[in-house]
Amino acid sequence: MASTARLAAALIALVCWVGLALNFSATYGHNGSLLATLWRLGHFFTIISNLAVAIAMTRLAFGGRVSPFIVSGLTLAILLVGIVYVLLLHGLHSLNGRALIANHLLHYVSPVAMAVYWLLFTPHGRLRWKDPFWWMLFPLTYFLYVIARGAFGDSYPYPFINLTKLGAVQTAINALGIAAGFTFCGFVLVAADRHLLGRRRANR
Repeated sequence: MASTARLAAALIALVCWVGLALNFSATYGHNGSLLATLWRLGHFFTIISNLAVAIAMTRLAFGGRVSPFIVSGLTLAILLVGIVYVLLLHGLHSLNGRALIANHLLHYVSPVAMAVYWLLFTPHGRLRWKDPFWWMLFPLTYFLYVIARGAFGDSYPYPFINLTKLGAVQTAINALGIAAGFTFCGFVLVAADRHLLGRRRANR
């Protein structure tokens, strides 16, 4: 079981690293600047979340330890990436080549793969009801970071948090809506962990 879990973690890490590398290559091909590429990619929640997943899964693949709390939080974050993309962002940009492959790996494959990994290989019955509020700090910090970048003249990465076009009230409403959905899904995750998966694991 342990070797299977490590192999699964390695495959997820590979998906994320390949997707990130292809995305970097496609972006670098447009601007030709290493710093500009890193700066641009650094304001996408998709990139930050997949990078965090890649690091955690790489650690697990090499036999390191990552707590169920962290794995669960990353699973929730990467699922947010996939859900928001499908509901709000799909079809906004025409992609091809490396960018298209990266898009599928980072928005579809890694969220589904992480959900399966969480279900099958993460120890269950250890999450707490307060954990969703801690997990919320990740997207909340990201939101404040993006707003700060926008205040200094940078572009906004997503249309639903474009403060310049939407205004403060609508941007706040959109952010609160996503935050509420994220927190609700967090409680669903904890409930499944404590009352379904944890109980099943205990009865084996």
